[in-house]
Amino acid sequence: MAKVKRWDRHDILGELRRRRMTLTKLAELNGRSPGGFRTIWTRPNRENEAIIAQFLGVKVEELFPDRYPKRTSTVLSHEYSEESTSGRKAA
Repeated sequence: MAKVKRWDRHDILGELRRRRMTLTKLAELNGRSPGGFRTIWTRPNRENEAIIAQFLGVKVEELFPDRYPKRTSTVLSHEYSEESTSGRKAA
């Protein structure tokens, strides 16, 4: 089994630069806001993450492993919702 490379911010930026690309230019080529594109490190954005991954030819889950898989919903138990609304434990 092949070992999956662990990407970090510097690896991603370095690979973009090796391919003569910047985040700003990549955003402009894809009709995205360059300012919003540069916040990828602190604000997850599925579309921007996918654009970067596609350009690098890497799965988005490999580039941003802490963000994937995405959780789509959270289910709370009935007891928990009563505690949070009343401020005390249900009897």
